[in-house]
Amino acid sequence: MPLTQNSIALTIADDMRAVDAVIRHELQSDVPLVNQIADYIISAGGKRIRPVLVLLMANAWGIGNSHHHQLAAVIEFIHTATLLHDDVVDESSLRRGRETANALFGNAASVLVGDFVYSRAFQMMVAIDDMRVMRILADATNVIAEGEVLQLLNMHDPDVTEARYMQVIRSKTAKLFEAAAEIGALIAGADARCTMAAAEYGRSVGTAFQLIDDVLDYSGNSAATGKNIGDDLREGKPTLPLIYLMENGTAEQRSLVRRCIETGDEQHFAEILGLITTSGALDYTRQQALAATSKAREALHPVPNNRFKESLLDLCVFAIDRDR
Repeated sequence: MPLTQNSIALTIADDMRAVDAVIRHELQSDVPLVNQIADYIISAGGKRIRPVLVLLMANAWGIGNSHHHQLAAVIEFIHTATLLHDDVVDESSLRRGRETANALFGNAASVLVGDFVYSRAFQMMVAIDDMRVMRILADATNVIAEGEVLQLLNMHDPDVTEARYMQVIRSKTAKLFEAAAEIGALIAGADARCTMAAAEYGRSVGTAFQLIDDVLDYSGNSAATGKNIGDDLREGKPTLPLIYLMENGTAEQRSLVRRCIETGDEQHFAEILGLITTSGALDYTRQQALAATSKAREALHPVPNNRFKESLLDLCVFAIDRDR
C-alpha cells in the first residue's frame, strides 16, 4: 500500500476523531456568518499535518497530560487563520479543489473570520493554563506574522536570494510545524534536550513540506493539489525553483524570469516551466527537501522506539513523495 498521510494518521485514528470533535465544538459561534465560513473551511478537509505532529510526538513520548487533543486543535486553528488571511493577500481563488473562502464570501468576511479563529485559539490556550505552551504558541504566531510580511516584501522582487527565501520558509511555514512537535514532546514530559530535538524535527519536516509545495506548483496538477498550478508565478512569488533558475540560467533566461516575477506574467508559464524542468531547478529543490528530512530523522534519535516514532519517520517520506 503506498504511503499516504491517511495511513500515517491511522496510528492515531482515535485521537484524530477526538480532535475533529474539539474543532467542531470550539468553532461554534452565535454569529451565523462565522459558523457558515467555519463549516465551509472544515468540510474542505486538508492534510491536518500539524495536529498529527502534536499527537504523534505526544504519543511517542507517552502522553503526560490530557491536553493533547485541545492543543492539536489550537495548532490547526492557527494554521486555518493564516490560510484565510493568506488567500486574501494572495488573491487566491482555489484551495483544496474548491473556491477559497474569500472568493466565495468576500475578503472582509474572510479576514474577520480569520481573526475569530485566531482569537478562539488563544482562548483555548489560556484555558489550558500552561505558561510554557502559551509562550511557544505566542512566539510562533508572532514569527509567522513576520514571515508573512517578509514574503510580502519578496513579492515581485527578482533579486530574492535563496537565503532570503529560506528565511521566509522558516518563519511562515516551518515555525508552526516546529511548535506542534515541540508542544507534543513538552506535554508528554520530555526533558529540555528532547523537546529541542522535537522542535528541530518539526522545523525540518515543515521546511521539506514547503519546498515540495514549491515543486508541485510547477510539476503537479490542479486535480491533485487542489490549487491552480502556476499560482506562485502569477503572484510574482520567487520560490526556490525560480531563484535557482535566476542564479543558474543564461542571461536571456534570467531576463525572462525577471520580467515574469516583476509583472506576474503568466502568459510565459509554459516557457518558464520548460526552463525550470531542464535547468534542474526542480531536482535541486527536491534535494534541499531531502536534506531537511535527513535532519528531521536525526532529530528523532532520542525518541523511544515505538509505532508512533515509526509514523514520525514515515512522515519524512510522505513529505517528499506526495502529489498534493
